[in-house]
Amino acid sequence: MTSPTPDASAVAARVLDAVETAVVGKRESLELVLAGILAGGHVLLEDLPGLGKTLAARSLAQALGLPFTRAQFTPDLLPADLIGAEVFDQRTSEFSFRPGPVFTGLLLADEINRTPPKTQSALLEAMQEHQVTVEGTTRPLPRPFHVLATANPVEHEGTYPLPEAQLDRFLLRLSFGYPSAEEEWDVLGRRLARGTEDQRVEQVIDADQLLAVQAVVESVHVSDDVGRYAVSLVGATRAHPHALVGASPRGSLALVVCARALAVIRGRDYVIPEDVKDLAHAALDHRVIVRPELWLQEITSASIIDAALEGTAVPAAHARDVAHG
Repeated sequence: MTSPTPDASAVAARVLDAVETAVVGKRESLELVLAGILAGGHVLLEDLPGLGKTLAARSLAQALGLPFTRAQFTPDLLPADLIGAEVFDQRTSEFSFRPGPVFTGLLLADEINRTPPKTQSALLEAMQEHQVTVEGTTRPLPRPFHVLATANPVEHEGTYPLPEAQLDRFLLRLSFGYPSAEEEWDVLGRRLARGTEDQRVEQVIDADQLLAVQAVVESVHVSDDVGRYAVSLVGATRAHPHALVGASPRGSLALVVCARALAVIRGRDYVIPEDVKDLAHAALDHRVIVRPELWLQEITSASIIDAALEGTAVPAAHARDVAHG
């Protein structure tokens, strides 16, 4: 069977190459973020300040040719500030809709945990339904529409933790972490050579081409064995004694749809177990709740996922999976 993915894979590689001209040493993390976008979803970047979250979001928007809006989530941000409002025009004596920053291609929801639940929930309809409702009127958002949200995992004063229902709307949650000494010097060297704080990456595709690549992702083959492996991994999180709540079926769906996108990025038109394994933490960590009595024992959702990965049998790769039977 002729692979349908070479063009899409080449496009993904060019997008990553373009973003890496600005974001140094984060190829694996950027692959996962791009997988979340190619799968049609939203990604939560939970990391310390200054590690490139905003730069990565802006660079991805530029490489993908998407309109980019940054919304700074603060305690006084109102839902209308995000989704828009009906405004009275004195010249016409009529109300007209003034769209908010959510009407974009890629929305950076910066420090999403700093805004109250009422405003957080205003983002839910946009993320899930790709539409907003203001004064009883429902308005569709542009396509494609994606949210990259950031959150600071350490500073908790004056923050509003995202409820599980909203965390579940993010296909993936991941962090970049600190760079190595060599990577950090590379960042400094590029800044000195550039002579300015501003940097811009090359546009690789546009919105319509991104939709075409997302359509290719939908054609990627998932064998029964690999699909059942994803289901078994998620089931293991529910059976783990340290878990108060395991991952929901949405976790299984996130694993599989993002694994299809990751396969395209890696040049295949079929998913292998390693794709699922590489996505397990990003897709499932934020969907597992640890029993409260274990918090002081340094038990985390990540350790539960590690146990699930270790205890779940990995299916063997079969030639029929490559040939799709």
